[in-house]
Amino acid sequence: MHKHGGDIYRNQGLVDYSANINFFGMPEGVRQAAKDAIDASVWYPDPECEALKDAIAKKEGVPTEWIFCGNGAADVIFSFVLALKPGKALLPVPSFYEYRQALESVDCRLQEVILREEEDFCLQDTFLEQIQEDTDVVVLCNPNNPTGQLIDQKLSEQIAERCAKSGSYLLMDECFHDFLEDGQQHTLVPKLGQNAKIFVLKAFTKMYGMAGLRLGYGICSDTALIRRMEAVSQPWNVSVPAQAAGIAATKEEEFVQKSRTLMAEQKAVLLAGLRDAGLNVYGFAANYIFFQAKPGLEERLRQKGFMIRNCGNYDGLREGFYRIAVRGEADNQAFLSALMQAEHK
Repeated sequence: MHKHGGDIYRNQGLVDYSANINFFGMPEGVRQAAKDAIDASVWYPDPECEALKDAIAKKEGVPTEWIFCGNGAADVIFSFVLALKPGKALLPVPSFYEYRQALESVDCRLQEVILREEEDFCLQDTFLEQIQEDTDVVVLCNPNNPTGQLIDQKLSEQIAERCAKSGSYLLMDECFHDFLEDGQQHTLVPKLGQNAKIFVLKAFTKMYGMAGLRLGYGICSDTALIRRMEAVSQPWNVSVPAQAAGIAATKEEEFVQKSRTLMAEQKAVLLAGLRDAGLNVYGFAANYIFFQAKPGLEERLRQKGFMIRNCGNYDGLREGFYRIAVRGEADNQAFLSALMQAEHK
């Protein structure tokens, strides 16, 4: 089994920097909505997620029928792949492991494009040349996980246009989009109406601290694809508490803005500390930072009470690459002190 960050169950007592979840946790309104929904959980959830889709549609400014809801972003990915059953996929690496897992589950042939260290793990214009007539799906993550790099918006739009011409679907994962201060400049949602080959993936997990509730969604103007995804997904795939929490989360605009502001402040603190420690910092567009350090940093920090994400098990990476989430001020100061000791033993 591929190991992810956030394994608090086998790492009790450690401060978790390995999972990229908003350090504010769940907004009170969202928590209360989930609690209140427990009493209604004696009944099956709405299999059509009607009220939830209406709330998401209003938030995203898209028609309700363009929306698919799932049990977290990973569930949406698997439903997308199962509905599409692509024969060949184009996938930059390193990136989120579930893309590979889902594609391989339908025996899809993967064409990997290596994101190079000497190019700061940024997607290059040459990627366009890799999209061919036999490419069934292109999978991108923006900002990319784990590298934290944004795709140039012009390149994103060129890729979407190239996919439309070649008949390829573009799965654009924007799950960390909520953390971008200039998010409207880095999304393909406005292009959905004119390009039915774009499928934008989003989730409530990170910004709203809902990792344990599991709620993700996809948006695509190809409603036939959305219906196929609904046909291949398990019934009642979004629980009553998750649906209630998602509806409440769409109203938390003040919470989102406050989170972005304080996240940016604390990210600046961590970036300065990492650089003072002499580490190579790469991407940090969202609420996490990707960097390179001496191999073994994960264990050295574990001994000091902190858990970070060792990225050595990502395709295209090796031991010595790490990712940390942005947390609150007190945690970050303690973490940087431990980091300095761990790096300069």
